[in-house]
Amino acid sequence: MKQKSLARRIAPSRLQNELRAGILAVIRADLLEPGARLGEVALAERLQVSRTPVRAALVHLARRGLVRPGKRGGYFVAEAALAARKTTPRQPGPTDADRLFLAIARDRRAGKLLEEVSEGDLIRRYDVTRATVQQVLVRLSEVTAVQRKPGHGWRFLPTISDPKARAESYRLRRIIEPAALLEPGYRLAPGWIEDMRERHQDMLATPWSETTSIALYEMNAQFHEGLVAGAHNRYLLVAIQQQNRLRRFSNYDWTHGHERVVVSCREHLQILDRLETEDRESAAALMRQHLDAAAKLAIHGVVPGSSLIGRRVRAAIT
Repeated sequence: MKQKSLARRIAPSRLQNELRAGILAVIRADLLEPGARLGEVALAERLQVSRTPVRAALVHLARRGLVRPGKRGGYFVAEAALAARKTTPRQPGPTDADRLFLAIARDRRAGKLLEEVSEGDLIRRYDVTRATVQQVLVRLSEVTAVQRKPGHGWRFLPTISDPKARAESYRLRRIIEPAALLEPGYRLAPGWIEDMRERHQDMLATPWSETTSIALYEMNAQFHEGLVAGAHNRYLLVAIQQQNRLRRFSNYDWTHGHERVVVSCREHLQILDRLETEDRESAAALMRQHLDAAAKLAIHGVVPGSSLIGRRVRAAIT
């Protein structure tokens, strides 16, 4: 009985599972060699979470031998990390916390939730337990969607939500992302394309459910950040990371159905194919087309040449 209880305590959470894959992606993207130090603060900023889940994810990676603890504290890249391939486990079935997470995202985007809320407000509104509300608020704070107010209550942080802001966001991304692919010395870490291709193929093969939208957004965010990281220009990368942080909460609730998931994944795979053959000009052109189509879907609710024409939607994800 004690062993089972201990196993439950040390099992990684969903966020820690995502961060383990994210940390390994950073190791590959930055071409870190065995022995390189992994700073918790830098990783937290890079992955847009707090230090606590990063530290927990590092502990789990150390147990697997992919990173190693230092004699004076901290963690360092282990030899095994360079050979690690796909590490993100398949998502388990949705929980009450997952459903509440999406319900809050949906209601906040629709203007049904005020900027400031209390735990009691959420318990009464969604008829859930305090433990579930607290779990979701912690998850939202880790992805910088909410912030605890001094003393009492929580405050939702700014997001890209209205059509004008979404249009500006896509124009910025259209400037940055294709240009990043054409930067002198552009290079992706060995294995990154293969890992990302496998994740997209898994997404295409996964039966669609409401809560799959969270994993979909995170995969998309890591795809775009990973491509920009190949330019090895910290300012370009920070700009895209900031955009993803602002888009995250309003994009968790996917409203376009599985058809658009297939289109988006296939467009991503085409870009990866061009990069694999070092045809960066074609990859940049495909990226512009990809962002233009997504912008039309996000702002106007239509994609030319698609069966989605005329269907009103609330936001697009790429």
